Amino acid sequence: MSRRPSRPARLVVSALTAGALLTAAACSDEAGGSGAASDTAAERARPASPAAERTRAAQPTGSPKTPAPTLTESGAKAALLTEGDLEGDWNQVQDADKWRDQMLVGAVDVSDFLTARTDASDCQELLDGLYGEKLLGEPSGPSAVTGFEQGDSRLLDQVAGYDRGGLDDRLEWMGSLPQKCDQFTATDSEGEKRTVQVTEASVPEVGDAREGLRVTVQGSTGGGPATLSLDVAVVRVGTSALTVTGGGLDGDQADAVEQGVRQGTDRLKTVLDGGTPSPQPTPMT
Repeated sequence: MSRRPSRPARLVVSALTAGALLTAAACSDEAGGSGAASDTAAERARPASPAAERTRAAQPTGSPKTPAPTLTESGAKAALLTEGDLEGDWNQVQDADKWRDQMLVGAVDVSDFLTARTDASDCQELLDGLYGEKLLGEPSGPSAVTGFEQGDSRLLDQVAGYDRGGLDDRLEWMGSLPQKCDQFTATDSEGEKRTVQVTEASVPEVGDAREGLRVTVQGSTGGGPATLSLDVAVVRVGTSALTVTGGGLDGDQADAVEQGVRQGTDRLKTVLDGGTPSPQPTPMT
């Protein structure tokens, strides 16, 4: 038979038990124990305020960005200009990809660039790019070209897909040429010198980015003096671009280039949106 502890012993045990409980409660509060967990659970269970719900609804959902449309081979051809897109007596030709203007052939005279020799290479690249119809460099995607003639003037339309970063770099490069190449001399293989002038040309506010140049080459052809005038306009739409080059010995064709740029950009946008350009040109505004 066990013996019941005396009253003083019971008081001591009660005091020790109470002290242990107080110590455990303090440790629980410091460590974020059951009391804190209960408070947190209560907070989570409490309905959100209307203001919090509005803030949550206004936050972006993080939906993925839609990839830029990709130009296809058939799309590049469909985006090319037609005779109906141009005013005047422009006739479409079949060998535009073989056009080469001999007045653009020549070695840039480095002595014209005494303080900026690197500019001479940019001007040489300009002449070579115009001659070889590769002003924007080699396309990284599908490409198509067509051309038109009117008297001694020509209009060349090129549509191609490019690397976005490289395309932006080329547009920036084009924008620097009027300052770098202002006026210089080029000499052909027979020693004939030509004076080349490069100025900025306006381009309609179409597409995502654009640049324009006017290039004039004074020299001779066929035994007599001649002046070749070219207007070049490039418009970027996404990762695709159209290049319209117009001019010739009959003088510049700035109006035809502008019209070609407007109609060509509209056609390219239609193709990239998955549509088919209308056989009738879009009315110009």
